Amino acid sequence: MGKEYDYVIIGSGLFGATFAHLANKRGKRCLVIDKRSHAGGNVYCEEICGINVHKYGAHIFHTSDKDVWDFVNSIVPFNRYTNTPVAIAPDGKLYNLPFNMNTFYQMWGVTTPAQAQSKLEEQRMDALEKMRAEGISEPRNLEEQAIALIGRDIYEQLIKGYTEKQWGRSCTELPAFIIRRLPVRMVFDNNYFNDTYQGIPIGGYNKLVDGLLDGIEVKLDTDFFDNRSYWESVADKIVFTGKIDEFYEYRFGKLEYRTVRFEHEILDEPNYQGNAVVNYTSVHVPYTRVIEHKHFETFGSAVYENSHTVISREYSTEWHDGMEPFYPVNDARNHALYKQYEELASKEQNVIFGGRLAEYKYYDMAPVIGRVLNLISNI
Repeated sequence: MGKEYDYVIIGSGLFGATFAHLANKRGKRCLVIDKRSHAGGNVYCEEICGINVHKYGAHIFHTSDKDVWDFVNSIVPFNRYTNTPVAIAPDGKLYNLPFNMNTFYQMWGVTTPAQAQSKLEEQRMDALEKMRAEGISEPRNLEEQAIALIGRDIYEQLIKGYTEKQWGRSCTELPAFIIRRLPVRMVFDNNYFNDTYQGIPIGGYNKLVDGLLDGIEVKLDTDFFDNRSYWESVADKIVFTGKIDEFYEYRFGKLEYRTVRFEHEILDEPNYQGNAVVNYTSVHVPYTRVIEHKHFETFGSAVYENSHTVISREYSTEWHDGMEPFYPVNDARNHALYKQYEELASKEQNVIFGGRLAEYKYYDMAPVIGRVLNLISNI
C-alpha cells in the first residue's frame, strides 16, 4: 500500500507554504506541520488595535521577477508600499537611505551629482592612501572595506554602529566580503529597492499564507523532531525547512546564527515616527531600528483615522539554543561547516531542503518563492 501522503512539509513559512500550495495543485497529497502555534513562519502578523503587526520584524516584498509577482498577487492583491527608510545617526541628524543625493546633501550640503561624486572620491582616496601608507594592499575587514567604498563620514555616521549592533562584533573583526558593494545613487531617490515590483499584501501576510495553505492539512504545535520516525514513515518524501544541522543531529557541529529580540508597544497616538522604518545607527542606542507597522498599509492622512499605533524596537543578539534563528553568520568557519551538511543533503533521495535555515542562506521572500516555482516544475 502507498503511504498516506506524497509530502510531509516541515515548516509553514513561505518555502513550505508555497511548496504545499503548488504540489497540492498538481494533485499531490500534502501535510504541513509546524512547531509554532501559528502558520507563516517569520512573516506571521498579529492584529493589534486594527493594525497588522509584523511579529518577527519588517517584511517588505520586492522583486523584478514578474512570474513571482503575478503568483503572489494571484493569492492576494498587494498594495503600493515603497520602502523609504531613514536613519538617526550618532550626530543626531536624520538621513535618508539608501545612500543617494538626499543623503549626500544632508551629510555635506552638496546639491549636484558632480559635487557629491567629488566628495565621495575625495574621501575614498584619503582612505586608500592611508591604507597604502600602512602597507595594506586589500581591505582586511569590514571597516577598511566600507571606508574604501564610501569614505569615513558615511561609514562613521550610518554604517559602523548599526553593523556592530547587528552582528555583535566590531567592524574590524568582521570579514570584508560582507560589504563588498554599497548602493550609491547619484539621484534624489529614497526608494530602498531597485526592483520593479514592491508592496505588502492587502490585509497583511496572513492573507498570503492562508491563501497558500487553503485546502491543505496543517498541524500546528507539532515538532518534527519529537516524533521524527513517524513523520518520515507517513510520506514518500519530506520537505524540510528547518535547521540543516539539526536534521543531521549536529554531526559536524552547530551552525551559528544571529537572532532578533522584539519589544512591541501600543501607543496612544496616531503617528509616532512618520515612517515605517527608522534605523538607529549609534552604538549607544541598544536597538537597531524602530518599526511603526501602520505605515505598511496606511498612507497619507488615513494614518490619523486610527488613534493608536504600534511600534517594535528590534535588538540584534547572539543566538543560543531555544531562541529563533534569524540570520546565518557569514564567516569562514560557518561556511565550511555548512558545506559538510550540504554534501550530506545532496545525497538524499527523499528529502528536499529549502529556505534560509535548511540552506543556511539569508533569503528575501521573493527568491524563496522563485526557488519553489523552479523546483516544483521538475516534480
